[in-house]
Amino acid sequence: MFNIPGKQAVTLTPAAVAQITKLMAKGGHTGLKIGLKKGGCAGMEYTMDYVDEVSANDEVIEQDGARVLIAPTAQMFLFGTEIDYETALLESGFKFRNPNVEDACGCGESIKFKDVSELTLPE
Repeated sequence: MFNIPGKQAVTLTPAAVAQITKLMAKGGHTGLKIGLKKGGCAGMEYTMDYVDEVSANDEVIEQDGARVLIAPTAQMFLFGTEIDYETALLESGFKFRNPNVEDACGCGESIKFKDVSELTLPE
């Protein structure tokens, strides 16, 4: 839908690939779908859901056996994003390094995007 020929909208670190592949295998799912919804103190939140079917307008990112689907309404906001999976002493989870984010709340659960005129395309 909003793809750039020859460029993936989102990249995955090896840790994210390993976790997504593990989650897909455990539940027998087709992939992990990423989207956005209104919410949180900064205005928007990432969503992640298991999926068993690919919708016609989903952007499909496949990397080393991991499959991520990006919801059509989230595609323009996720260009250039790197998804990582981090494990720490007290928590573990997916981390989004998104160059289009202007601000995030203190807990890291919600984000605010730059104005559309400020969004940058990956080189």
